[in-house]
Amino acid sequence: MKLLVFSDLHRDRDAARSLVERSSEADVLIGAGDFAVMRKGIDDVIEILREVEKPTVLVPGNGESDAELRGACAGWRSAHVLHGAGVTVEGISFYGIGGGIPVTPFGEWSFDLTEDEAEAMLVGCPKGGVLVSHSPPRGHVDEIGGRHLGSYTLLETIERVSPRLVVCGHIHGCWGERSRVGATMVLNAGPEGQVLELPE
Repeated sequence: MKLLVFSDLHRDRDAARSLVERSSEADVLIGAGDFAVMRKGIDDVIEILREVEKPTVLVPGNGESDAELRGACAGWRSAHVLHGAGVTVEGISFYGIGGGIPVTPFGEWSFDLTEDEAEAMLVGCPKGGVLVSHSPPRGHVDEIGGRHLGSYTLLETIERVSPRLVVCGHIHGCWGERSRVGATMVLNAGPEGQVLELPE
């Protein structure tokens, strides 16, 4: 299965158009959150992305809530908005969780979860699938100025269920970077998008 993965479009219409043009290269698209900026302008990019007819798995970032993302994607038949939930596409399990984990310092506009809230939402994450999270796991593609800002709960979940792949975003300085938690590849996707083969 070929995947086109991306994150953190932040209302960038040119990046969204590029992803639509490249969607023919992939079987499934994955968007790991932050389509809007500070809860505004989500339709700027979703209106463009909804041209994609391939199955598309999306999670909210901290820049939009799950309700806002679902509302923007209403009527987009190939889109699956996941937040504490999963979907099976072509026999592969995808599970998603959005928001900033742990809680960010950005204040009231940021859609965030505590580690405990995230833990409760990740209980149902299946083994051996694809985990899509806006936030990275602690210690992996999550570094800013020598500080790791990722989630302990996500790291523990990856260690518990060994996904085939984790797609995240959120930490802009790590866009395009990859890491490994055991046998699991973790990719901070970024807005340019990357095409990759789903690891065995």
